[in-house]
Amino acid sequence: MKASFQKYTLNFKQASGTSRGVYTTRDSWFIFLNDGTNTGIGECAPLSDLSIESPKRMSAKLLQVCEQIGYFSQSPEELNAWPSIKFGLETALLDLRNGGRQELFPSAFTRGEQGIPINGLIWMGTPEFMKQQIRTKLDAGFRCIKMKIGALDFETELELLKSIRSEFSPEEITLRVDANCAYSYQTAFENLKRLSELQIHSIEQPIPTGRWNEMAELCRQSPVPIGLDEELIGISSGKEMQKLLETIHPAYLILKPSLHGGFAGCEKWIELAEKNGSGWWITSALESNIGLNAIAQWTFQLNAKNEQGLGTGQLFTNNFDSPLEITGDQLRFLPVKGWNLENLREEEKDDDF
Repeated sequence: MKASFQKYTLNFKQASGTSRGVYTTRDSWFIFLNDGTNTGIGECAPLSDLSIESPKRMSAKLLQVCEQIGYFSQSPEELNAWPSIKFGLETALLDLRNGGRQELFPSAFTRGEQGIPINGLIWMGTPEFMKQQIRTKLDAGFRCIKMKIGALDFETELELLKSIRSEFSPEEITLRVDANCAYSYQTAFENLKRLSELQIHSIEQPIPTGRWNEMAELCRQSPVPIGLDEELIGISSGKEMQKLLETIHPAYLILKPSLHGGFAGCEKWIELAEKNGSGWWITSALESNIGLNAIAQWTFQLNAKNEQGLGTGQLFTNNFDSPLEITGDQLRFLPVKGWNLENLREEEKDDDF
């Protein structure tokens, strides 16, 4: 088996903001495995200032992985400190074993028979921009809206949420919010109380990570169910996972294979969450359609019961043509559309190891 990799920069259609900053581009690395007949492709997509991996060190690590592909294929735990590479390698191996057709988990989803319900994601920006996004999502038929909060002042964000709730009841529209660690422990309680008046479904990561006792107290007292996301990054041992869940007792885990240990790491989180009484859902982490496709196929076979966060494939101007399509509030796979990965395959030829 031969292995190679390629870096690719994705360009956002418009700047996408969170409380950590604004994205205009993002880099992904693609790993290729070739057995002489087929080529499996996986995406390694760390996020600057969020992943435990340093994007500046990705090429050097991928070079090592490609040179020792037999070892890393048999010892994926050696990549626990490189979760996006672990996810990319898992994906490429699955793709190779299934004929290099980007069909990793054959199912009713990949046959085009069923879709995956997803939330409509509202990025931070000016109030007018956020209102425009909200209206677009509602008009498209989304039943679950997830709004990034924490960059504007709280009163402005609260008014935007009130405008949705004044028009749609909780039975009609589910509202999720993602604070991306924006609040202090002191301000979080009051903010959560006011959000609860709008019957918010959940809030992701209201305070910064690493403050387990403070987060545990918030989870115990909050009138809005709290989900953990960033808090899970960098934790890969079963004992530490269990300790975190037993200490904090979150209502939900929001899992991203590129950040939380690939498929294997996320499946361990799900197993422990269900034992702990916590719910969960899956979210993409701004991957291209290659990574999103892998996450969506894996998510479908988990039989997830609520809306997933898999609507990010439309964000880029230079994404890859794929069978993925958003119809209403569902992500669907349309086999008749096929893939166009020629740009990757052409450049791949120059990077064999």
